[in-house]
Amino acid sequence: MAKKKEETIEKEQTLSLEEAFAQIEEVIARLEAEEITLEESFAQYNRGMALLAHCNETIDQVEKKVLKISEDGGLDEF
Repeated sequence: MAKKKEETIEKEQTLSLEEAFAQIEEVIARLEAEEITLEESFAQYNRGMALLAHCNETIDQVEKKVLKISEDGGLDEF
């Protein structure tokens, strides 16, 4: 079970931001389904939270790489 969870985490870390958002939308749709079991809803919730964490990390990395224009017209990392 732990190995499967590690593989899932590794897959999530390789997702693009767009792919992760699409999967979050799928998780939301599954959670909104009336026929979902309590156990499955917990699993989907955890998956959604892991995907959101991945999105936050990705956005943080991009923000750190944003460049700003310096006074002399060059580009400096923000």
